[in-house]
Amino acid sequence: MLVKSKLIDRSGDSLGRVEDLIVRLSDGAYPPVTGLKARVAGRELFVAAKMIGELKPGRVQLAGDQLNLGRFERRPREVLLRQDVLGHRLINVAGARLARASDIELGFVEGSWRVVGVDVSLRGPLRWLLPRRFGGRAAARTVLDWASVEPFVGHVPSSRLRMRFGKLAQLHPAQIADLVEAASHDEGEEIIRAVGADRELEADVFEELDPEHQVEFLHQRSDADAANVLAKMGADDAADLLAELDQERREPVLSLLPKTQQRKVRTLLGFNPSTAGGLMNPDFLCFSERVSVKRALEEVKRSALEPEQLTVVFTSDTKKRLSGALAVAALVRADPEMRLAEIVQRRPVSLSPNADLPEVARELTDFNLTALPVVNDEEQVIGVVAVDDVLELLFPEEWRRRFSAFSGE
Repeated sequence: MLVKSKLIDRSGDSLGRVEDLIVRLSDGAYPPVTGLKARVAGRELFVAAKMIGELKPGRVQLAGDQLNLGRFERRPREVLLRQDVLGHRLINVAGARLARASDIELGFVEGSWRVVGVDVSLRGPLRWLLPRRFGGRAAARTVLDWASVEPFVGHVPSSRLRMRFGKLAQLHPAQIADLVEAASHDEGEEIIRAVGADRELEADVFEELDPEHQVEFLHQRSDADAANVLAKMGADDAADLLAELDQERREPVLSLLPKTQQRKVRTLLGFNPSTAGGLMNPDFLCFSERVSVKRALEEVKRSALEPEQLTVVFTSDTKKRLSGALAVAALVRADPEMRLAEIVQRRPVSLSPNADLPEVARELTDFNLTALPVVNDEEQVIGVVAVDDVLELLFPEEWRRRFSAFSGE
């Protein structure tokens, strides 16, 4: 054990005891120990890493004869391993789970002592592991490589310390949403703030959150900040979230959205959310039958639509009425010089905006489709319902997530 270990001078005389180890988490994948917090003669002192001669369980020996007697004061960006990490939760990025640090492992790497691992097993009294070499932890199956974890630091009394975004960016938005939902409110806020470094990813995460958590994390934001999040979301997801906000906030937030999206969201809010009109996404690709395959493919490549919205394109006649549907895969295989009219599937299945959820699900299932066009009274396409949106409503809430995002649950 290092905590409460004796602090001895170069000649072996006892000076006091070790209270904590200090690291800077921003310094590489394996943060170096920058010093100790020690108690000597009733005073809490800082011992710089360069003054440490030897680290062993039960004793820490100094390399020199002089010791700074100034009282310990936490410096910006410093983390105390015992106080700030041990016993606290962190994110196992590799496993997309929350875990709790029960032990912390150090290794002598690149000429300095560094944090190289964390034991997240739920067992016994907390202790610190001090391996003989960097690879000494290999047999401990519950020890995670520190390079694959991200600790929560919002509770650390340092105004400039923030959770880093880089590791979280490796996860799918749905995995990050799982973590937010499994975390406490403060931990969830910390994850959301970190993800906010990428506005597109932040919006994707909000789309994956359940309605309760969406509202929870928008509650304390200003109308402008809430609108910034909704502006990056798909119009259908933005409409769903807006409908969950308090009545008095909806119009102020809606009025701050870009005009194009604002118009789409207002249209969607006019439909029952459990109908085809409420489920549809107003963004889709629809071409004139006279357009060539080559030009249609160019439009597909330039499109900013999500992949699930690009499985099918539609065609319209001279009166802009729905005339056919075509899988993008078939479009890719077709002769680039052909016109869409020559290869399109005629008389495609379509939905009225008022079609209820069972009808939408039945049509998708009966015709083995991944997307269905929604048409108005003039038979013009006004949106597309994708199978994933239907499944989300049909699945029971307890099935929404495949697993708990907390390894101890």
